[in-house]
Amino acid sequence: MRYLIKFSYDGTDFIGFQKQPNKRTVQSCIEEAATRVNNDKKVNMVATGRTDKGVHALVQYAHIDIDVDITEYKLKRALNTFLPDDIHIISTKTVNKDFNARYDVKEKTYKYYINTGEYNPITRNYMFQYNHELNIDNMKDCIKVFIGKHDFRAFVTENKEKENCVREIYKATIEEKDNIICITFTGNGFLRYQVRNMVGILIKAGENKINKTDIEKIIESKDRTKSGKTAPAVGLFLTDIKY
Repeated sequence: MRYLIKFSYDGTDFIGFQKQPNKRTVQSCIEEAATRVNNDKKVNMVATGRTDKGVHALVQYAHIDIDVDITEYKLKRALNTFLPDDIHIISTKTVNKDFNARYDVKEKTYKYYINTGEYNPITRNYMFQYNHELNIDNMKDCIKVFIGKHDFRAFVTENKEKENCVREIYKATIEEKDNIICITFTGNGFLRYQVRNMVGILIKAGENKINKTDIEKIIESKDRTKSGKTAPAVGLFLTDIKY
């Protein structure tokens, strides 16, 4: 039986999402738990995508195939029993065998948090501690450039020459409250480091070092060397996925 699992995790103490030999990853922990539930028959997980070291997920999905006869509720309970405290299964649901958690995704939303106020050791793993004032108005003006369908090659840290870097961003907003900036991107998919690289250029806009026209030219250039620094992983959350 194929199950769609919905889960969340704190990325702080993982080397990343994707399994790696002898490394603590989100994928390896869930696969190990699912394998135990499956009477020790190996279970492979297919997720909506991968997050990097230090990135968190309030909502993430994956599908797994389980051979034992188990209800959705009992599967959730069993998986959580075998998982560490920094991963939690929110729900499980039976799906058709042809369902694919990666390729059937229609929309993803990421949020990035920046603290422009006093350094906060409590939130250091969950917000980028920039700790200086940023020009929020210029950032709000610049983020509009990303909306729509573009070739985001200039914002992909690692890409092959022939890789398709065209993605569509449906919504891009910036909100600020009590010295906390929240940057939100919703789109049909995101390339590796794309969100963090877009945040990096928006921070540069907040420093009054770049404007909307400059960012338009960077997108058109398809040249990663022109788009500046990658924002730190801390502060980035995968917050919603729609099928």
